[in-house]
Amino acid sequence: MRVLVTGGAGFIGSNFVRGALTDRYPGFTPDELVVLDKFTYAGNPANLAPVADDPRLRVVRGDICDPAVVKQEMAGTDLVVHFAAESHVDRSIAGAAEFVLTNVVGTQTLLQGALEAGVGRFTHVSTDEVYGSIDEGSWPEEHPLAPNSPYAASKASSDLIARAFHITHGLDVVITRCSNNYGPYQFPEKVIPLFATNLLDGGQVPLYGDGLNVRDWLHVDDHCAGIHLVATRGRAGEVYNIGGGTELTNRELTTRLLEITGRDESAIRPVADRLAHDRRYSVDITKISGELGYRPSVPIERGLRETVEWYRANRSWWEPLKAG
Repeated sequence: MRVLVTGGAGFIGSNFVRGALTDRYPGFTPDELVVLDKFTYAGNPANLAPVADDPRLRVVRGDICDPAVVKQEMAGTDLVVHFAAESHVDRSIAGAAEFVLTNVVGTQTLLQGALEAGVGRFTHVSTDEVYGSIDEGSWPEEHPLAPNSPYAASKASSDLIARAFHITHGLDVVITRCSNNYGPYQFPEKVIPLFATNLLDGGQVPLYGDGLNVRDWLHVDDHCAGIHLVATRGRAGEVYNIGGGTELTNRELTTRLLEITGRDESAIRPVADRLAHDRRYSVDITKISGELGYRPSVPIERGLRETVEWYRANRSWWEPLKAG
């Protein structure tokens, strides 16, 4: 089996690649695994270092918006797992053009390439942010899309394009929508690695607004295990939510990180709230649990502590990124 992983040098994509090449997913043993990555600021060759010597791995520096590159790498592919995306909300607020180009046009280019190459399955990795904000309860997969940030809007657009290729052309497409990820190798612009590294360095952490925005936290290992289930056993044309089952306000999350790092609340620096900051996210995982047997396995207490300890032990990975 030949697997093409777009964005495979990023945080979540590289976790999936490392798992696929170290037998983390039962019965999933690629004969060849191709990583297609543009290596923007968030794509890091060091993320693939643990499996760099595996003869099944081939890393291609290329843009998913480039039809020639996509055509070349789609040839002979059995499964596509599409992670490549611009994903930081603050960056999308500052400038949305790159998000539309990569997330919308890039996804369309990949879908067209997969269709022309006769790819067996296209797994499109998306986000719960496409649903907008929810005051109570949890979103099922059928909930209308109501994105509020340019990032979320670009991902919602890519979801709809992926669905359209299934309906119109019969391409075997499955879509996943995850809650907030955390874990090792996450670029330190995202809240947990940013806060953890700031605290480890004796600095302060910027807490948006009143700190009461709620997120469901999902360890990257659990997310990638869910993606594997959907990629290999999900029903064509379906959407599957993948959640972690742990909702925390940003203030509660910050308090836990302070405790782990031995800091106190004097390390919190209140900052003005983000524009159109969604109040709460919560996905219903009944579908993936019932159909595919998905269960998150990393409790937040252990996951957060192990993540902070990873950043403590791997300064050589993150210090150059923050300095840059």
